[in-house]
Amino acid sequence: MTDADAPLFHAAGMTEVPVDDEWLTVPEAERLASFPYAKRRSEARLGRWTAKNAVARVLHLGGWRGQLDGIVIRNAADGAPEVFLADTPAPFRISMTDRADWAVCVVTQEGADVDVGCDLEVVEPRSRQFVRDWFTPLERDLVYGGDDADLLANLVWSAKESALKVLRTGLRRDTRSVEVRLFADERDGWNRMEIHSVEGSVFPGWWRRAGAFVFTFAASRPTIPPAALDRPDPLDTAMPSHSWMDEPLQGSPATRM
Repeated sequence: MTDADAPLFHAAGMTEVPVDDEWLTVPEAERLASFPYAKRRSEARLGRWTAKNAVARVLHLGGWRGQLDGIVIRNAADGAPEVFLADTPAPFRISMTDRADWAVCVVTQEGADVDVGCDLEVVEPRSRQFVRDWFTPLERDLVYGGDDADLLANLVWSAKESALKVLRTGLRRDTRSVEVRLFADERDGWNRMEIHSVEGSVFPGWWRRAGAFVFTFAASRPTIPPAALDRPDPLDTAMPSHSWMDEPLQGSPATRM
């Protein structure tokens, strides 16, 4: 594996998303406008803005905003995101994640035969009940046997979500059916991990601390760590926020005043 084989990723914050819909297709704009809750609507807009820009960067398109409406992010029947260039499936795969007004999209190299998943979590306290309910015994020992339980709890949860995206099930599947294992190997600021399923599949991946966040990546086969499309990576200095709380319900009396 060489750097030319690395998956690529782009990170963006909520403040970058335009208020207009010129970068969306008409069906995309109508669908997003139909969401009644500001949280879901704003996160969906952020995710698509980030994914479209990631794809535009990979395709070396100039004038991003003017060409973004030709990049369509659709959800397959199982919910996984798929990229279309107009009505033609793109020759690469993506994974999307968002958390606390920040989003990341990972894009594989063109023609790469690999399924990918990524996830972003804020490093924050998780209760013992949460860890007990959603983690395996080995993972519980990992979280409370280390020096930073908050980091490890969110890392394990994030890694599980990344692997479940590779499996194209998301949280419809029991999170204890996949188990996270961490290794000391490090490359370019990323740390190696594996997620093992109860069926015997192994999803190799990488994780890193990015400012207030932990960012994980998993794949259906070994890859080198994802490479940032932006230098410096804005995620490293990103601050979590929750802008949707100012307008929780679209069209509520408070927002019509």
